[in-house]
Amino acid sequence: MKLCVAQIKPVSGAVQRNIDQHRKLLALAITQGADVVVFPELSLTGYEPNLASQLATGQNDSRFDTFQQLADAHSLTIGIGAPTKSETGICISLIIFQPVKARQTYSKQYLHPDEEAFFVNAQRFSGLIGPEANIALAICYELSVPEHLANACKNGAEIYLASVAKSSEGVKKANEQLMAIARQKSMLVLMTNCIGPCDNFVGAGQSAIWTNTGTLAGQLNDTHEGILLVDTTTQEAMALYL
Repeated sequence: MKLCVAQIKPVSGAVQRNIDQHRKLLALAITQGADVVVFPELSLTGYEPNLASQLATGQNDSRFDTFQQLADAHSLTIGIGAPTKSETGICISLIIFQPVKARQTYSKQYLHPDEEAFFVNAQRFSGLIGPEANIALAICYELSVPEHLANACKNGAEIYLASVAKSSEGVKKANEQLMAIARQKSMLVLMTNCIGPCDNFVGAGQSAIWTNTGTLAGQLNDTHEGILLVDTTTQEAMALYL
């Protein structure tokens, strides 16, 4: 199985433009035979909490049909970051497109305190994604919450994939935590981060993958959009830039 994290530079609030950029990165991943491609936190809108209420949508938004078509045509699982509406408020979510299946939404269960003025915590999501149904998703702050990892392991996850929006300092901390998770849980671990302006910080990229021994398999730079792929059998990684 080939897993891919996509590093994107979203333009704040420019959803259609960002959809087009997602398509470019997906096309690159498809040329490499990717089975799963996941984008950073709120990749469709940019990480802009102040804009979330006006940009919030749902998994069946017709603008997202293009992602379902790609999933169906290429036997591909795709995770796209977006603010979504729920009965209790706005959630930070990953909308999941799987080949010839109904769309799913994974929403952030553990918010950073700074996010609580804009978003609500979601209900627990126990599902795992991917063709082997063994990938647990985490959205940014969740990777720092021990209960989140414990639930993932309890549900049978063998791979941990974090979709984040982090500054350079945030990336340093996340790297330490994710490397420790890979080593301690013997899991393949992936992180996808954005680049460019976000809210009150700058996304620092450096999307990365660690083997199940905690060794860094590959990492993107902090300036360019691109993809990082890993073969789950060999655990060897490859980077490609737009």
